[in-house]
Amino acid sequence: MPALRDIASEFLPNRYHYYYARSKLGSDPLYGGVAAALTGTTASLLDLGCGIGLLAHTLPRLGVELDYIGVDNDAAKIASARDAVARAGRANARFEVVDLASAFPEHRGSVAILDMLQFLTPVQRTRLFERSVACLTPGARLVIRTGLADNSWRYRVTRGVDVFANAMRWMNAPPKTYPTREGLESELAAFGLNVASSPLWGNTPFNNWLVVATASPIAGTGSTVE
Repeated sequence: MPALRDIASEFLPNRYHYYYARSKLGSDPLYGGVAAALTGTTASLLDLGCGIGLLAHTLPRLGVELDYIGVDNDAAKIASARDAVARAGRANARFEVVDLASAFPEHRGSVAILDMLQFLTPVQRTRLFERSVACLTPGARLVIRTGLADNSWRYRVTRGVDVFANAMRWMNAPPKTYPTREGLESELAAFGLNVASSPLWGNTPFNNWLVVATASPIAGTGSTVE
């Protein structure tokens, strides 16, 4: 998405985040996928594990206007995120330092959990889902992008890159567990959500999937989109 790469300039003078943003926005289909998942809703969005907050910049560029709050336990990334939205003049976006292992922000609306489930234990993951589902309002969505555990070469690459990112200190924790597709869909459906999942790896080598869950009138039902 060439136009989205212009967002990178909002992270200057931090050249490390500038080049990261250019690379990420130029190669990762995440942002278009999340924008498509949120199209049609105006519910406020809570972005868990937001990093430097690229989603706050990309959604408006892709026609999705909504209030946004991003939280992350990395104070340096949150500081960079705040500086960037200030430069961009995005008054409806704010960021907070939050360690989701010990706290959860008050929120009502949609929730995004992007590229962070692998850093949680199964117990922590279930607790995060409980808290996230409790935030959902009518018409809101739970949007998840995650690597999935299977026997594919994509999974092996995904895990290897996550280990490398931790070793390089871009991620401040190593990967712990990756959900399976069946297990993730079943767990979300047990909360009474309709669940749709589809690959979202684009031209990347990673085993990334987009999972979109909405309130279901009948608990325990689910659907899958290929």
